Amino acid sequence: MLGTYSFLGWIVVGAVAGILAKVIMPGRDPGGCIVTILLGIGGALVAGFIGNAMGWYSQGQAGGWIAATLGAILILWIYRMISARR
Repeated sequence: MLGTYSFLGWIVVGAVAGILAKVIMPGRDPGGCIVTILLGIGGALVAGFIGNAMGWYSQGQAGGWIAATLGAILILWIYRMISARR
């Protein structure tokens, strides 16, 4: 069962992952840094749920940080694709 501490931990990891995603994928985003951090949180939550459910890693392992960063990059890329079409 997902506890509150782990959920808050994913939010912190997501914020860091969003910042890393912004560093890895520089560019002008319509929402700026706040949206990038929120996308990072979303990427971390998705990566955390999937990674834990699949048994790829558990909390506190380096795989979680890597997956959160990759999730944030993926969501940032999708966000840029959607916003570029508008």
